[in-house]
Amino acid sequence: MDISYLYKIISKNNFTILLFTGILFVLLSLNSYSQDTTKNTIKTKTTIIKYADDTIKNTIDNEENIEEKIENIAENTDAELDYSDLFNDLEYLKKHPINLNTTTAKELLETNLLDDIQINNLLNHIIKNGKLISLYELQSIDGFDLETINKILPYVYISFNEKQRYFSLKEMIDNGSNQVFIRYQRTLEEKEGFSDISDSALAASPNSRYVGTPEKLFVKYRFTYYNNISWGITAEKDPGEVLFKKDTIKGGFDFYSAHFFLRDFGIIKALAIGDYSLQFGQGLTLWTGLGTGKSSDVANIKKNAIGIKPFTSVDENLFMRGAATTIGIKGFELSTFFSKHKIDANITGADSLNSELLYVSSLQETGYHTTRSELSDKDAITETIFGSHLAYQNKRINIGATAYKTIFSANLVKDLQPYSQFVFNSKENTNLGIDYSYILRNFNFFGEVSRSENGGIAYLNGVLMSLDAKVSLSIMHRKYDKNYQALFSNAFAENSSIANEQGIYLGIVLKPYRFWTINAYADNFTFPWLKYRVDAPSKGFDYLAQANYKPSKKIEIYFRIRQENKQINNTNTVNIIDFIDKTVKQSYRFNASYAVSPSFSFKNRVEIAKYKVGNEATQNGYLVYQDVSYKQLKSPITFSIRYCLFDTDTYDSRIYAFENEVLYAYSIPSFYYKGSRAYVLVKYRVNRHIDLWLRLAQTYYANKNVIGSGLTEIKGNKKTDVSAQVRFKF
Repeated sequence: MDISYLYKIISKNNFTILLFTGILFVLLSLNSYSQDTTKNTIKTKTTIIKYADDTIKNTIDNEENIEEKIENIAENTDAELDYSDLFNDLEYLKKHPINLNTTTAKELLETNLLDDIQINNLLNHIIKNGKLISLYELQSIDGFDLETINKILPYVYISFNEKQRYFSLKEMIDNGSNQVFIRYQRTLEEKEGFSDISDSALAASPNSRYVGTPEKLFVKYRFTYYNNISWGITAEKDPGEVLFKKDTIKGGFDFYSAHFFLRDFGIIKALAIGDYSLQFGQGLTLWTGLGTGKSSDVANIKKNAIGIKPFTSVDENLFMRGAATTIGIKGFELSTFFSKHKIDANITGADSLNSELLYVSSLQETGYHTTRSELSDKDAITETIFGSHLAYQNKRINIGATAYKTIFSANLVKDLQPYSQFVFNSKENTNLGIDYSYILRNFNFFGEVSRSENGGIAYLNGVLMSLDAKVSLSIMHRKYDKNYQALFSNAFAENSSIANEQGIYLGIVLKPYRFWTINAYADNFTFPWLKYRVDAPSKGFDYLAQANYKPSKKIEIYFRIRQENKQINNTNTVNIIDFIDKTVKQSYRFNASYAVSPSFSFKNRVEIAKYKVGNEATQNGYLVYQDVSYKQLKSPITFSIRYCLFDTDTYDSRIYAFENEVLYAYSIPSFYYKGSRAYVLVKYRVNRHIDLWLRLAQTYYANKNVIGSGLTEIKGNKKTDVSAQVRFKF
């Protein structure tokens, strides 16, 4: 590999020339009137203390932490996931910061900014010494170093005279928030699935073209009154799906979601009607929605379960539809829930007399309904779920029990292979689980054990240890039986499913010198039964080490090395018996973020990837990108741009990188083969009620004449994506 083709790429890529010419013009224009308006300021609301430029910088730091977690999830799954929830919570906290003098342990846990030990120390400090006078006082609390304080600064404040909220229609109207989002996204180049085809050819092969139009549309309305009341409706159409009626196909948006949610009204801690999510324990028994796993934030292996929360994303599978409530009295909370809705499935058998569905071969989880075949699977069967969660909590201990039953309207009968013979393959399933969390001084013990109806057991136990201001440790052991079956689990795991795995994870955070932080983990795991493309019991390990250097709020640099060893079937067709080979995947990353002025910040990344199977040759890859971001408090315009070069030998040595998108959207492309990618994202604040976003991105391949395959195939070596979004606030 080399980068000698850089000039060739730029000279042939008209979009790149136009993009960077436009960027240069914008930079020069903005620089002519940019001023240093983000000096430290103290804003008083009783005793509220915030720092404007620190808030912006620390918000960016937390967003980058989420981006890293998303990159890690994307690297370990090929599934299309909805990551918007991770940003929804952060965006809400920016607008509704928490008063540390009146907060609760549960409210702080939901932020995912502090761990149980830090929260316990904070609340004990307030009980012992009275309400906080200033945010500076946090430095005197065990576990709150400057890095932690800076991290939470954008989302907290101090107040002595917090106004009591008395619910009334007038109060709700005066202090409630309404938001409407309208989003348009499209790939400009024509994909094979949208190309012209004769009627006779389409009749002979009805799945050879998409049934709908190429744009992706998203519309969302949501009302919120602090975190106490929320209602809204969301509608989405994916590329290739029908919007307007076509032949006998029903028109309208392909997916609709609506919710009504109440929180903290007397003994009613939560009430959800419509679509909602459930998160209990450590995710072994019941956890719908996204859950993060391994990352450089090695102390964040413990999940902070929220319980019942409103569903506001567009994931068409991992949500509940019905009603749920949590009642709380004196440390006890009882959650009950009921859900019933149609889901996609591949139909294989029906009663010939009454056409009642009897069998399905699989549950479809993509959420796409773009071809005749996919449309025939839409809403094929009914899924019914009901159960409860009982919990008790005080300052140090939280213990809960979960029980629920899942019933499908047809039997799931899969074509089982040797590796998959223990997966769920029936009509009903019952799951039971017990979870706990206990704080003893600077130790936080946590875990969960769960059982499925067939007798399969899964459990995990862990401990977070704050040994010193400069040393933190985390340990977790997990063991999931090969026959454990839970369709709504999302626990810590190496596998994509929670079964057939056991392992031990060790993590450490060191702060040996001022400005330096070292994070590292080692995860050793085994798979006692067969896996897809692994025809024998196998094992592996995963380790990561990252050194962070942050000499000021304006500069942060880190270097990371990661290696993952797994086993896979030998592809040598000469062998009569399938042997397994060791695969080694290594990555080396250098990342630097720095602010050159109060308005402009830069980010650079260089990443090298290596992938090797058995005795085969090593597959190499690299990625280099440069980001430029502009954000000024008094400017109506903010923007971010990126130019990226990549070169990998194969798809197996691909590299993932998170990209900025319009608010609540996301882009995590995988880079493979040789080429470049550039994008520009601009936000314009028309007034305090209207915001506009526009994003243009293009990938250029230096050694390909066709991009993609099948219905997604693009003839040519360029792929251009456009996103446009408007938000109305009132």
